[in-house]
Amino acid sequence: MAPPAGQIRPGRYLAIFALIVVGLYALVFFTGDGKPTPKLGIDLQGGTRVTLTARTPDGQPPTNEALNQARQIIETRVNGMGISGSEVTRDGNNLVITVPGEGGEEAKQLGQTAELNFRKVVTAVPAAQPPAGTTPQVAQQQGPGDQQKAIDEAKALRQSTDQNVQMQALQTLNCAAEDPLRGNDDPKLPLVTCDREGQQKYLLEPVFLPGKEIANSMAVPPNPQAGAPGWTVSLDFKSEGAKVWADFTSANVGQQAAFVLDTEVVSAPQINQALLGGNASISGQFNQESATDLANVLKYGSLPLAFDQSEAETVSATLGVASLEAGLIAGGIGLILVAVYCLLYYRLLGILTVLSLVLSGGVVYGVLVLLGRWVGFTLDLAGIAGFIVAIGITADSFIVFFERLKDEIREGRTFRSAVPRAWTRARRTILSADAVSFLAAAVLYVLAVGQVKGFAFTLGMSTVLDLVVVFLVTHPLVMLASKNKFMSKPSVSGLGAVQRLGDQNRAARKAAATTAKEA
Repeated sequence: MAPPAGQIRPGRYLAIFALIVVGLYALVFFTGDGKPTPKLGIDLQGGTRVTLTARTPDGQPPTNEALNQARQIIETRVNGMGISGSEVTRDGNNLVITVPGEGGEEAKQLGQTAELNFRKVVTAVPAAQPPAGTTPQVAQQQGPGDQQKAIDEAKALRQSTDQNVQMQALQTLNCAAEDPLRGNDDPKLPLVTCDREGQQKYLLEPVFLPGKEIANSMAVPPNPQAGAPGWTVSLDFKSEGAKVWADFTSANVGQQAAFVLDTEVVSAPQINQALLGGNASISGQFNQESATDLANVLKYGSLPLAFDQSEAETVSATLGVASLEAGLIAGGIGLILVAVYCLLYYRLLGILTVLSLVLSGGVVYGVLVLLGRWVGFTLDLAGIAGFIVAIGITADSFIVFFERLKDEIREGRTFRSAVPRAWTRARRTILSADAVSFLAAAVLYVLAVGQVKGFAFTLGMSTVLDLVVVFLVTHPLVMLASKNKFMSKPSVSGLGAVQRLGDQNRAARKAAATTAKEA
């Protein structure tokens, strides 16, 4: 038979909580790498910070719209590479990528424009050093004016429609020098360029298929039986792109199609037959890492701007560790003050409060470790601040319950009979308060950026786990205490003053009832 309203079987609830904790820490210690530590953000473990400086073809400052679009694309690339705890922020005309831990080398490649276009090959010749007396390609210019001049000169020579100028460009192009046209070529004009290895020069027709028609891309491991001894990148086109690709390959069997990434020819395969399936494959001197990088940047879109990597630095965790120590000290002091207050004011109930806070902290820690493994969640200083704030929310739930319990005892009920009635009246308040806190954390998480998201996430998670502890631990422990002869003593429970007031109220009501009966 079910217990009356407000009555529970405390042993069953505590057993459920114990099973949750055992299962949680079994996953912590016996899955993944087995290290019972959460992942830390860059402010706690160090990492890499890469600063990208935007440049435009006309040398003018980039627009806010272009910078914001570039930031979103790079942020998507970061997420696609599985680099957790990273941030992509704007700093004037720069984008700053901050990556914790070991993802620094990958972060340095995120700023490439990754503009893949398809051009038909007109001529291909082996690369060689430019003849004596010719002016090689400019490797580096000092200042935006000189840089723009180099781009204009390169366009005039290498994107000319004059065949004589095109032949001159093939002869004088130095494949070993920095390319000023990188990310600045005109897709509507022919192009003289080199392959990525600097071994071949090409004269290419205008772009017949832009890279924006790529729907998906993925790195494919070597398959010698299929004629692919190295890593390749597989492309799937959108519907319009698939039609253009099918028409081009049908009309150009025996010709070469160049896959041009940021002005460099990545691959220039010969078309042996019409390709009607809406896909293509890029081959080249790829390893797993380079093929995966290329597939990811193509999958998540080309940047509207070209970027120069102006700075890449290793970030030390020294300052973060000092801040972490300060934060832990602040949190410890706050927790001690809450514990001392509860022990002085509630006595036995204060001990139950401290025990519940400790158990809540244990559950939170286990969840943090698993979230770091499963979804890449990283703990930073803002997240720790969220946990410290959550201590107050958790303690508030206990206080609501205990004060309601006192109200019931003041009305003349015993400790044992007051617990179920107090819980029935208090749990609605606890649920409402935690729902408001969780809703605030959720809204903050959706609207915020950067580390504020970490604060909102930990605050919301702690609020949910607070309900688990209050329902499965605090309430059952108070119920057990009320049924224990020693613990229910007013001198032990800390309810002596309230109990005396309740006895007085009960006696007053009894006397009033007797007087009314005699009258």
